[in-house]
Amino acid sequence: MDDFRLRLAREDDIAAITKIFNQGIEDRTATLETRLRSVEEMEEWFVNRAFQYKVAVIEDATRHVRGWASLNPFNARCCYSGVADLSIYIARDYRGKGFGLKLLDFVVSTARQQGFHKIVLHAFDFNDAGRRLYKSLGFREVGIYMEHGLLDGRRINVVIMEKILEEEG
Repeated sequence: MDDFRLRLAREDDIAAITKIFNQGIEDRTATLETRLRSVEEMEEWFVNRAFQYKVAVIEDATRHVRGWASLNPFNARCCYSGVADLSIYIARDYRGKGFGLKLLDFVVSTARQQGFHKIVLHAFDFNDAGRRLYKSLGFREVGIYMEHGLLDGRRINVVIMEKILEEEG
C-alpha cells in the first residue's frame, strides 16, 4: 500500500466501478442489492448525479481503480441537504490492505469541501471489519435496524452510523 492515488472519479472509471460494485453484491457483505449492474446502468447513475454528490476512487501503483466511494442523497427533503449517505466498495483482492481507510478519509474530506454537515452510512451488523474501519475515522453507531432487509432468505440487521463533520473542522 505504498503507492496509491486518490482522486474524483471520471466517466472512464465506470467499468472498474461497476466491476467492484458487482463484487460487493456477489459477496453479500456490504449491500442488500442482489441484482448485478451493467456498465450502462452505472454510467447513467454517474452522469445524473447532482454536483455536490461526488464519487471518489483509489488507484493502486499500476493506476488501476481498486475501490470507490460515493456521497449520495440521504433524503430528498431540503431540511436534509447537509446530510450525505455514504457508499464504499473495495475490490475483493484489495480488502484489508488499507485501501478502505485511505479512501474513506478522502471522501470525508471531500464531503467537508462540498459543505456537508454530516455523513451517514449503513453497515451489516456482521460486517465487523467495516464497522471497525468506520469507527477508526470517527463514525459512531447510533442504532440498529432489526431485520431491516431480506438477503438470500435471511433477515439482516443493519447498523446505522454517522459522523458530524464540523466537530473536526
